[in-house]
Amino acid sequence: MIKIKRTNSDFIREPLIAPFGFKGGYLNEIWQVIVRLESEVGKKATGLGVQSVLWSDAKVFINNSQSAGNSMMYLLTEYALQKSKSLAFDNPMELLDQLIPLTYDYAKKVTNNDDLRMTFVLNSLVPVDNAAWILYCRENGINNFDDMIPEDIKPALSYKHEKLASIPLIAYGVSMDEIKKTINEGYFFLKIKIGSDPEKDGDLDKMLEWDKQRLAAIHNEVKDIKIPYTESGNIPYYLDANGRYDSKDRLMRLLDFADKIGALERIIILEEPFPEEYKIDVSDIPARLAADESAHSDKDAIERIEMGYGAIALKPIAKTMSMSMKIAKIAHERGVPCFCADLTVNPIMVDWNKNVAARLAPLPGMKIGVLESNGHQNYVNWQKMKEAHPCYGAGWIETVNGLFNLDEDFYSKSGGIFFDPKIPKIE
Repeated sequence: MIKIKRTNSDFIREPLIAPFGFKGGYLNEIWQVIVRLESEVGKKATGLGVQSVLWSDAKVFINNSQSAGNSMMYLLTEYALQKSKSLAFDNPMELLDQLIPLTYDYAKKVTNNDDLRMTFVLNSLVPVDNAAWILYCRENGINNFDDMIPEDIKPALSYKHEKLASIPLIAYGVSMDEIKKTINEGYFFLKIKIGSDPEKDGDLDKMLEWDKQRLAAIHNEVKDIKIPYTESGNIPYYLDANGRYDSKDRLMRLLDFADKIGALERIIILEEPFPEEYKIDVSDIPARLAADESAHSDKDAIERIEMGYGAIALKPIAKTMSMSMKIAKIAHERGVPCFCADLTVNPIMVDWNKNVAARLAPLPGMKIGVLESNGHQNYVNWQKMKEAHPCYGAGWIETVNGLFNLDEDFYSKSGGIFFDPKIPKIE
């Protein structure tokens, strides 16, 4: 039984190169959170997190200033740390199960929102959960990710990819010239943000037309490029709507257009087209719909699978490693593929994500694994952040020709997650 006697936390405000748009909103900085846990037997562990108020609960983002929303989420992290000192646990999943209801009740008060999305709470708990995993491993003599995975979850994380497609993000503001540059750099799996509010008036017809033209422009640019990493030999598209489509009819109008221009078969994933509360059967939609924000927990993931969703986005870096492992298990048992999406995290957290992505079965239509990573596109200080990685200089940290190449060094070091990061220390 692990007991925590001391905790600490801090945060760093990392600026973005340009306003980052999705869900119809924009942010210009991301808070990086650092927490420290020390157990009663004197073992210490550091956990990192990134905060995305807009992603986790857009209403909190819209109803508050950017700094206020981030401050609210940081308060939850600190609250969970204080509560953890009164709890005992055998493994991090037990700790998370105890912290979620306590932190959620507190979060509703802090945000003055009784309908707060659970993802907001999970996002705040990521650094606590990460630190808890490292503390658990240090107390039990574990120094490898494979040995860290609970036995009942190992079947869901049994692959060992040698290559992962590195997925860049094509946000609203990314120009066609920048997209061409991305393709010329070797990237070939495109995550395209749809659901823009082009005139900031909430008009969904304008949104649909914007999405059609965006998809057509990108498809026209890349449709003739051939690659060896998909069954079709074509560049795959990953559309992310962040819940912006209000109905199946409106979504079908987009997909009919995609079919007309020859792009439908290229769409490997269409993520979160509808608001979370729009609970309908989607099994007749001619694209593989993926649940992301709506799959807060393993129970939510089961509900989405029963509604016809054909993939689940795992986000150890946004919904905690503990919850992501639970979701991976139930998806694997039901034959539903998973993949790892980003939250514009720092280079160290990319490798927390990478450890999971490296062990997931390939998505249907893909010959290799995939991992979204867009921090290099968005952070002003990306190079400096990379230098804080405990394995800085390792080849598997970098994307080369659109790929993360995972060798024995990556697997033996578990992406460096068991080493202390080179960041300002907190005790």
